[in-house]
Amino acid sequence: MRALLLAPRSACKGYGLAAVTPIDELLAQVRACRVCAEDLPYGPRPIVQAGSSARVVVIGQAPGRRVHRSGVPWDDPSGETLRSWLGVTSEQFYDRSVVALVPMGFCYPGSSASGDKPPRPECAPLWHDRLLAELPHDRLDVIIGAYAQKRYVSDRAKTLTETVANWREYLPERIVMPHPSPRNRNWLTKNTWFEEETIPAVRERIAEFLSEPRK
Repeated sequence: MRALLLAPRSACKGYGLAAVTPIDELLAQVRACRVCAEDLPYGPRPIVQAGSSARVVVIGQAPGRRVHRSGVPWDDPSGETLRSWLGVTSEQFYDRSVVALVPMGFCYPGSSASGDKPPRPECAPLWHDRLLAELPHDRLDVIIGAYAQKRYVSDRAKTLTETVANWREYLPERIVMPHPSPRNRNWLTKNTWFEEETIPAVRERIAEFLSEPRK
């Protein structure tokens, strides 16, 4: 048994032990991250989901208080709205071999008078490139909110609304969206074209990805 414990992972396959993949090792590092612990009022709890075959990548903002408590990404009203926008079930959404959930900030940043604080600025530069490098190159990035757009939409317009209104220009590789927070109901009321025109196209594109056979 001691020889087995000291053997490399590649030598353990015949013993019924699950192999640890590079992305699993990287996710373990992310979840152990304490870089900005002193700046998190509720302490660090990095929340992320990814698998090496996930071809739909949701890049959002940061966990809210409810998600911080449950440890489940998008486990709140915003998540319910997002899944409706994408046209996916909870089973599909939480299948890490299909969907990766990579927020701009992995931990709940706390709240302010106007809502949750911005994502911590340390996370994306420290972890995103390494995580995305482990995912398929032929993927669909769903870019949600101003913080994600700032990093991942270099050709964005001056405002979030203008960028989202130009959604056709980013397909088929990218989808740009506002944040699905209940606080954005006024935005949706003012911009009815989003749910009337954008959402049907988004659902169609997501369905295409989910129906394609995995490579």
